[in-house]
Amino acid sequence: MSWNPAFEPGCPNDVDIDAIETLIIPRARDLGGFEVRRALPAPKRQMVGPFIFFDQAGPAELLTGQCIDVRPHPHIGLGTVTYLFRGDFHHRDSTGADQIIQPGAVNWMVAGRGVTHSERTTSAARNAANSLFGIQTWLALPESHEDMAPTFEHHGKATLPVIEDGGTRVRLILGSAYGKTAPASMFSETFYAEVTLEAKSLLPLPDDHEDRGIYIVEGAISIAGQDYAAPQMMVFRPGDRITVAAGGAGARLMILGGATLGGPRYIWWNFVASSRERIEEAKAEWRAEDWGRGRFDLPVDDREEHIPLPS
Repeated sequence: MSWNPAFEPGCPNDVDIDAIETLIIPRARDLGGFEVRRALPAPKRQMVGPFIFFDQAGPAELLTGQCIDVRPHPHIGLGTVTYLFRGDFHHRDSTGADQIIQPGAVNWMVAGRGVTHSERTTSAARNAANSLFGIQTWLALPESHEDMAPTFEHHGKATLPVIEDGGTRVRLILGSAYGKTAPASMFSETFYAEVTLEAKSLLPLPDDHEDRGIYIVEGAISIAGQDYAAPQMMVFRPGDRITVAAGGAGARLMILGGATLGGPRYIWWNFVASSRERIEEAKAEWRAEDWGRGRFDLPVDDREEHIPLPS
């Protein structure tokens, strides 16, 4: 669907509340100084389109010397996208990528058969108080791309399509929606966007994708006359025409979805695969620590340590 927010008065309430197929309350986890809220996978919903993992990090205020150091660790069978509202991260991976990501930009790393990466507080942020607030998601790859070579793309804030109408602003991060397409390479039908809504503004969800979900980052929205506040995720029935209205304080949302994959995925630690055998092979190779001779290597400038395979 192309952008068309001008529905008849009352349209946000025309949809039945049963159009919400799954309502997810994220699980909170304290990682020592900042909180992570995980919406996917959930007990009643593994994926929304290809999205299989969805974490909100922060908001958190980090004191001088308080850093995030996620040591090199492996992935298979997925793509990761990091999107920040505040703060920055230094990303390094075994494709040779060495990239600082800042708010509004996109780091899109496709693991394929195997990649290793680290995420650390930047050197500049280590010497001062800093903030962290953002979303990290994983997208499961279709079976046709599970064994592809790993890749990395960075797309700056200015390269992402923006759609604005009245008090509604959509920044398209991945895939296609509202007649626009984001620059990152996709391997299955996908859409993912940040939405900011002023008070009482309307957002029609794309109706040309099978799976559609909303994650409320900040504020509140109304659907079919019922209010929902951050942080919650709702997943909608396919085919229904959905419009949401922002509450009196406005809202920040992430909208996501796409086509369902050909089958469920197995998840173990940082590995996602269409078969248990693929995961067992990846576990054996990471355990062997035979860097650069199999599917895994370490980032060029971050080789002094790594996260071992969990026992």
